Amino acid sequence: MEGNSGYKDYVAGLTAGIAMVVTGHPFDTVKVKLQKHNTEARGIQYKNGLHCAARILKTEGVKGLYRGATSSFIGMAFESSLVFGIYSQTKLLLQGGSDGGKPQPQAIVPSAAFGGAIISFILCPSELVKCRMQVQGADSVVLSSRRYCGPLECALKTVKYEGITGIFRGGFTTLLRESIGNAVFFSTYEYVRYHLHLQLKDASFESSQLTDVGVGIMSGGLGGIACWTAVLPLDVAKTIIQTTPEKNQTRNPFRILQSIYARSGLRGCYTGLGPTIVRAFPANAAAIVTWELSAKLLGIKRDLN
Repeated sequence: MEGNSGYKDYVAGLTAGIAMVVTGHPFDTVKVKLQKHNTEARGIQYKNGLHCAARILKTEGVKGLYRGATSSFIGMAFESSLVFGIYSQTKLLLQGGSDGGKPQPQAIVPSAAFGGAIISFILCPSELVKCRMQVQGADSVVLSSRRYCGPLECALKTVKYEGITGIFRGGFTTLLRESIGNAVFFSTYEYVRYHLHLQLKDASFESSQLTDVGVGIMSGGLGGIACWTAVLPLDVAKTIIQTTPEKNQTRNPFRILQSIYARSGLRGCYTGLGPTIVRAFPANAAAIVTWELSAKLLGIKRDLN
């Protein structure tokens, strides 16, 4: 990307976040419900992701799948704007102003991890609200006295009863998930993108808008799958931490995962894997395609290797 792209990187990232929420939020709702209810000692609530989605549609309609989307839109818009912007600018700095040729892991990994660490402070409160809204519903085990009418009420009540630190519950786990996840995502994205363009070039295939979109879909989708496969156990722990308001509940993600593993094995640590993987490809593909198209419209140039 050009060295003077500045704010444009952040604008392109914002559009990517919006595309990701529109595409992936219904799958995320299913994932969060599975993580909340299927990891509890009282027993399994849903047979699988399809059963969970069917129950939501039956009791709440399509609206139920987009429960908590308001806070997700706000959180993802800011998150994507920052993570794509910080990643692009930091990588450019570490690579000495060059953004062409073979991917450089010594620039990609720290840039992505740094961006992930920064956004975790914004993402943690918005995800806490989103998760608490998502676990509600007609078949929820959440007591009616603890339910919220909307995301604003959820945020205000959380601060009122748990203090300002309550809204940042699960912050350490979010930081770990975002740092590791973004490092895996952008590394996979850059390498897949590079090798796909290399193969197209070797085959003397003429580059076009359609081929660029195709490369974006594959590199973004595979990056999303790799990312969530790596960090899903941390996400399971984060969901439990954020949706269990009891003060005596541990906030140590490794203790929580140890408890889940003892009760349900590795499968329990990967609760919600189905809808997460199904969501990961289209949501991240949409984000990357939107990011790259927005970058082009804004005049940010990238070498296509």
